[in-house]
Amino acid sequence: MPDGLLTSARYYRPVVIFLILAYVSGAIGLQLPVSSPLFRSLVPVNLLVSLALLLLFHPDWNRPFIFYCVLTWLVGFWVEVLGVKTGFVFGNYEYGPTLGIKFLDVPLLIGCNWLMLTYCCGVVCDRLPFPVYLKAIFAASLMVLLDLLIEPVAIQLDFWNWFGADIPIRNYLGWWIVSLVLMSIWYGLPFRKDNRLAMPLLLLQFFFFIASILFNL
Repeated sequence: MPDGLLTSARYYRPVVIFLILAYVSGAIGLQLPVSSPLFRSLVPVNLLVSLALLLLFHPDWNRPFIFYCVLTWLVGFWVEVLGVKTGFVFGNYEYGPTLGIKFLDVPLLIGCNWLMLTYCCGVVCDRLPFPVYLKAIFAASLMVLLDLLIEPVAIQLDFWNWFGADIPIRNYLGWWIVSLVLMSIWYGLPFRKDNRLAMPLLLLQFFFFIASILFNL
């Protein structure tokens, strides 16, 4: 893949507008009974398109970056398999049908979600004037903050469901530990950590889940 395929300024605004429209329409469409089934079927498409656009804006596709992408997908997927099968990592839960095709009871797209979120949090926190280890801690904590918003919406939309009345604290602890490991690898590998699409995409993630929560108050 060419370096920075969509890094030209002329692509940035149309892509951001497209993503805003996609996330706003998704936040509304998923809450309306008449349109919810259609928009649920489009959730995997939205995730794949978001990740694809994010990666197209990545400025340098060197071997360390490709290694990070593959490793993060594998870690993200297999840690979820371990979680679903044993309950050890995050607690006892199962995935619903919304996130698409499953292997070993885990959606194949879950690795893409881990890659997209760690990438965005890594880019955003790289701007902080702190040592690398603090950037990794802040990025992992930002992941947990987002997960706090994701959880109630994920249950509502049947992304996944917990076996129990409450979401266990170890879910957030496990999420933080896995995120910290991945973010430490992110900051340790020699590739550029700037991507102009990361910030708006992360903000849209926060917007989507906050809006979905507010719709159900």
